Amino acid sequence: MTKLEDDIKAALGHDEDLYAFPNYPLYSLEYVKRYNLDIDTTPAAVTFPKTTAHVAAIVKAAAANGTKVQGKSGGHSYANFSSPDKGVVVDLKHFQGYTIDTTTWQATVGAGVKLGNLTKFMFDSHKRAMAHGVCPDVGIGGHATIGGLGPSSRLWGAALDHILEVEVVLADGSIIRASEKQNSDIFWALKGAGGSFGIITEFVVRTEEAPDALVQYSFSFTTGSWSSIAPVFKAWQKFVSDKSLTRKFASTANVTAAGLIITGTYFGTQAEYDAVMKGFTFPGNASSHTVHVKDWLGAVSNWWEQFFLLIGGGIPARSYAKTLTFNGADLIPDSVVDKMFQYMENTEKGTLLWFAIFDLAGGAVNDVALDATAYAHRDALFYLQSYAIELNPLEAVSPKIKGFLTGLNKVIEDGMKVAGFNEDLGSYPGYVDLELKTPQKDYWRYNLPRLEEIKTKYDPKDIFHNPQSVQPAGQPSTQVHPVEKPQTPVEKKKKMTLIEKLKKLLC
Repeated sequence: MTKLEDDIKAALGHDEDLYAFPNYPLYSLEYVKRYNLDIDTTPAAVTFPKTTAHVAAIVKAAAANGTKVQGKSGGHSYANFSSPDKGVVVDLKHFQGYTIDTTTWQATVGAGVKLGNLTKFMFDSHKRAMAHGVCPDVGIGGHATIGGLGPSSRLWGAALDHILEVEVVLADGSIIRASEKQNSDIFWALKGAGGSFGIITEFVVRTEEAPDALVQYSFSFTTGSWSSIAPVFKAWQKFVSDKSLTRKFASTANVTAAGLIITGTYFGTQAEYDAVMKGFTFPGNASSHTVHVKDWLGAVSNWWEQFFLLIGGGIPARSYAKTLTFNGADLIPDSVVDKMFQYMENTEKGTLLWFAIFDLAGGAVNDVALDATAYAHRDALFYLQSYAIELNPLEAVSPKIKGFLTGLNKVIEDGMKVAGFNEDLGSYPGYVDLELKTPQKDYWRYNLPRLEEIKTKYDPKDIFHNPQSVQPAGQPSTQVHPVEKPQTPVEKKKKMTLIEKLKKLLC
C-alpha cells in the first residue's frame, strides 16, 4: 500500500465504496472505464467523492504526493484525459443535485449531471432549457467547461455561456465560489479551459424558455460519386452562411461512408420553416424528410437518436478524432470543397465506420468577444469533427485510419492557404487530438498567454494536468502565441462601417 493510497483512504473516511486502486480486480473495466480503448491509461486511483469537502481532501492528498488530478463528469474524453495515467481520477457521479429558482429561472446543477438528465430536469419541472450537445451521456462538468456546442448554440450560445457562477476546488484544496463578480480571473479561465484549473462541483446557470414548436429536417444524398456530392455541400454552406439566415435555423452536414446527410432543427413552426426554405432546392436527387416536433424534449430525443445512429451511441471503442475550426467566419472556397470530396473518393479509409461532421456555428456564439471567456473560437463559422473507429476491437487504430483523417485536414488547410485564407484554423478542445503539434495554441489561440498567467497564479505545480492542458507561464511546453487578435464578425462590421464613413468624408 502506497502513501498516496493511505492518504486517499483517509481523505474519504476509509469508506471502501469511495475509492479503487490498480490492484483491485477488473480495475480498468469496472472503475477506470476508458472511453477510447486505443489509449491505455492506468490511474493511480479512482475516487468517488460525495461532497465538495471530499474533493478538496482528495486534491490535497494528491498534491502532497506529487500526483496529477483530473475531474471526471461523463468520461467521454476522446483521449481519456479524465482518466490520467498514474494520476488521480475524481469521478463526480455522486454530484447529481438540481434545483431551479422560479423567480430568476437560474438552475443549480451538480457537476456529475449528464446532459440527458439535465434536459429532463429542466423541461419536466418548468419547461426550461439551455444550449448543449447531442450526446445524453456526456456530463455537464466537462462539456460546459470546454465549450459545449449543440443545435441551439446559434440561438442561445455555447453551454459555457449559460454559466453564471460555480463552486470549484483549486489546486491548494481551497473551495471557492467564482463568477464575474468574485474570483473573476479563475471564472474566466474555467469557461473554456476548466480541466487545467480546478474541479467544479456545482454550476449556477441561466436557463431559457423551451420552444414549444420545432421542425427536424433531413436531406440525404446517398447515390453517385463523391465528386457528384460536392455541389450539394457548396449549396449547403452558401445557404446556411447567409447573414440574413435566422438564428432559429441550425444545420449540420454529415459526411459518412454512405454519402452526405444534411440535418438540422428549426426552432419554430412548420410554416416558418417552409418560409425559410421557400425557393431553395439542393442540386441532385435528395431523399428529404421533415418532422414537426411539438415540444423541446421530443426534439432533444430526436438528436439523441441521430447521434446513436451515426456513431453507435458513443460506446467505448478504439477510435481516432480530428477537428478544425473555420475561424474568421469565411466560406470554404469551392476549389477546396472539390479537393476535399475528391480526396474522400480516392483515399482508402481503413474502416467503414467514419464520419466528418460540419457544424454550422455563428449566431449567439459569435456575439461574444474573443477574449470574454477562455473559449477562443468565437469567430468560427463552421466546426469540423472527423472521427473513425477501428472495427476490430483487438487491433489498434491502424495507420491507414489515422492517415485518412490527418490527410483530410491537410487537404482543407493547404487548400485554404492557397485560396488566400490567412486565419489560423484552430481546434475545438472537446474533440481531443493527440497528434496536434501545438495543442494549447490550437485550442486557446489568443487567450493562451492570459491562461498561462492564471495557471501560474492558481496551479504553479500543475496539479490539474493532462497531456494537452494549459501549462504555467515559462514551462517548456508553452507554445508560440499569435501576435494579433482577430476580429469577430461584429467587430469587422463596425470597422467596415467606420471605413465607409471615412471614405464619404474624404470624397
